[in-house]
Amino acid sequence: MRKRIVIVAVGCVAAGSMLLSACASPAGATVSVPSVVQVKNLDEEENRITVSSAETVQVVPDMAEISFSVVTERENAEACQQENTENLNRLLEYLKGLGFEDKSIATSGFSLYPRYDWSTNRQVLVGYEMSTDVTVSDVPMEQAGGILTSAVTNGANRINSVSYYSSGYDEAYNDALAKAVELARSKGEALAKASGKKLGEVRSIQEFSDSQYGRYVDSDVRMSSKNMAMEGAGAAADMGVMPGEMQITAEISVEFALIPEENEN
Repeated sequence: MRKRIVIVAVGCVAAGSMLLSACASPAGATVSVPSVVQVKNLDEEENRITVSSAETVQVVPDMAEISFSVVTERENAEACQQENTENLNRLLEYLKGLGFEDKSIATSGFSLYPRYDWSTNRQVLVGYEMSTDVTVSDVPMEQAGGILTSAVTNGANRINSVSYYSSGYDEAYNDALAKAVELARSKGEALAKASGKKLGEVRSIQEFSDSQYGRYVDSDVRMSSKNMAMEGAGAAADMGVMPGEMQITAEISVEFALIPEENEN
C-alpha cells in the first residue's frame, strides 16, 4: 500500500560543519536544534469512512405501573376530605396486602376545590370535589388485570394510566447495539466497494443517547399470589391487559479505515 509520509521539523538540523555553518545565526546568537520531529501518515488520516446505523429489537413487557385516582364529591369541604381519606387508606391497605412495599406506592396530585352551578347564570356553590392520585409500580404483568379489577372495589374510582416495562431491557438493548454494528459494517463494505476500496478496521464507535424508555430496574418487591387470590374471590372477571411488544432501538456511528483493493508499491 502506497503511503504518503510527511516529515515536519521545527528549526534547522545541524549535520556536519558545512550544515552547521549554513544554519548559523548572527554572531553571538544560539543555534536552535529541533527536539521534536512529527511524522504524519496522510493516507491513514484521509482514507476513512463514517457510517451511521440503527437497529430495533422487540420485547414483550413483563412489568407494569398503574396510576389510580380516588375522587369524592360532598356538599361541604370537611366531609369531602374525610371520605377521600377513608377511600385512599382503603386502597393503600389493599395494595400493601398484596405484598407491595412503601417504595412501590406513591400518592400525589392532592386537590380540593369547590363546585359551582352556573345554570341560572349566576354562581351557586353546590359542593366540593377532592382527588388524590395513587401510583403503584413493580407490578408483574400477570397480576395487572386483577389489580385493575379489584382496586375499584377498594377505594379507587378512576384509572388514569397503565405503563409497561421490561426487566430484559438491558439484554435487548445490547442485542440491538450488536446488530447496529453489524449493519454499519455491511453498509460500510458496500460504500467502500463502490469507491474502489476495501473496508478496514474500526477506528471509533459513537453511541447516541439511550432513552431507556420502558426499562425496568429489578427490586425485591414481589406480590403474594395467595393474597391476590383471596382479594379477587367473588369479584368481576379480571380486566384483560395486553401490552403487546416494546421497541428498543440502538443508534450508533462507526468510523472505519479504508484500504486500497490492491497494495501499491
